[in-house]
Amino acid sequence: MTPFDLVEPNSVKEAIGLMEPDDPEVRVIAGGTALLLMMKAGVFRPRRLISMRKFADSLCGITATSSGELRIGAMTPLSALEHSPHVSRHAPVIMRTMRRLSNVRVRNVATIGGALAHADPHMDLPPVLIALGASVSVVGVAGERTILVEDLLTGYYETALAKNELIAEVRIPAPGAARSVYCKITTGSADDWPALGVAVALATGSATVKSVRIAVSAATTKATRLTGAERALIGSTADERALKDVADIATDEADILADVRGSASYKRELLRVYVARAVRAAMQAGGAR
Repeated sequence: MTPFDLVEPNSVKEAIGLMEPDDPEVRVIAGGTALLLMMKAGVFRPRRLISMRKFADSLCGITATSSGELRIGAMTPLSALEHSPHVSRHAPVIMRTMRRLSNVRVRNVATIGGALAHADPHMDLPPVLIALGASVSVVGVAGERTILVEDLLTGYYETALAKNELIAEVRIPAPGAARSVYCKITTGSADDWPALGVAVALATGSATVKSVRIAVSAATTKATRLTGAERALIGSTADERALKDVADIATDEADILADVRGSASYKRELLRVYVARAVRAAMQAGGAR
C-alpha cells in the first residue's frame, strides 16, 4: 500500500468537517474490511483516511420502538445483527442472512453503514433491506436527511451520498404481516459472494397477495427493486401460472450483469427460477429460508 495519513476525529461533526468533497483521495473508514482490500490491491490509493473509531459508540446499537421499527446505528457490526434479539423478533430474515455472509471474522468488524456506503452490488444486506423497506439517516454539512435504501444505491459502487455526508442510522419499519426471505445462490462455498441474491417481503390477504417487495442483487449493477414484478404479483393467488409470469417480468426488468460468477444468460435463468422460489417460500408460514 502507498503511504497515507490517518486522522481520528472525536465526533461526527468533526469527521464531516475533515471531509474534502473535491478530493477523491480522502475517504472515511468504518470497519475497513472492503476498503483495506482495495488499498492492498492498489485499486484505491488514499491520501488521507478519516477513521470513525473514536466516536463509533455514538453510532452503534440496535433498538426497537414500541411500534416495531428497528433503529440500527451505522457503526453496528454485522455480528451484532446476527445475535440481536430485536432483529430476531422483528426482522429474522436479517439474522438468517448473516449466517452465510462471509465469515465470523469479517462480520465482527464490518459495519452496516460501511456496507451500504461501499455499495458493492454483490453484498447480501442491500437487497434484504430494500425488501424490508429500510431507509438510512444521513448527516452532512447541510444537516440531516432520510434516504430509502433503494434510492441510496445509484450504480456500480455508487451511492446518492454527497462527498461530505455520512450514514448515521439504518431504520427498518415494522414488518406487520409481511414474511421475508432471502435466497443466495453461490457458485462456490455457501458463504461466498453470490452469483444472485433475491429478497422478497410479502403479505397475503385471504388467498391473494396483498403487498410485496422484491429486490435482486449480484446479477445486477446495483441492488434493485423489481417494481414491475411486484405489480404483477399483487392481487394474484401466486399460483404456478402467476409465478411464471412474475418470473418472466423480473428477468426482463432486471439489468443483468455478467462477471466471473456467471454469464448474463446464466444469471437471467437463475433469476427466473429463484424469484418464483423466493415468493413460494414467503407464502409459507414464517417464510424461513
